[in-house]
Amino acid sequence: MAISKLDEIDRMILAELQADGRMTNVELAKRVGISAPPCLRRVRTLEESGFIQGYHAEVEPRALGFEVQVFAMVGLQSQAEADLSAFEDRCREWPLVRECHMLNGEVDFILKCVAPDLSTFQSFLTEELTAADNVASVKTSLVIRGSKDEPGVPFDVLEDRLKQIS
Repeated sequence: MAISKLDEIDRMILAELQADGRMTNVELAKRVGISAPPCLRRVRTLEESGFIQGYHAEVEPRALGFEVQVFAMVGLQSQAEADLSAFEDRCREWPLVRECHMLNGEVDFILKCVAPDLSTFQSFLTEELTAADNVASVKTSLVIRGSKDEPGVPFDVLEDRLKQIS
């Protein structure tokens, strides 16, 4: 289902669920202005089409003892597709790596890592990340504080764009 196949109600459903994925179907239907049964059908279609990929609880890392957040910029020796895929597979296995993004430019990957303390991250860095096959360089930046962490997409920008196209 392409974006052009989504109508305004589908986009409203996505925006509402992105803001609060725990609301009941009845509440969601009320917010988007339709009855509950067609709302549920639309949500299931959005899930099956891949627009909704899951529902997650947002947890507070520090409350759970994860005091350290680090961005690691990784350069690889080889950028052959097999080597890139192998590194991505390895990142999926490391519990401290919470996000992995391939970039263009001087850095091949940026990893978002969380750890309970600096020594745990340092052990991961020296014993696993820098020791991994094909890793040529790693530069790290310790997060001092975060000022914005907004998941999903800005639906108001999407709506403005769709109005300009129409």
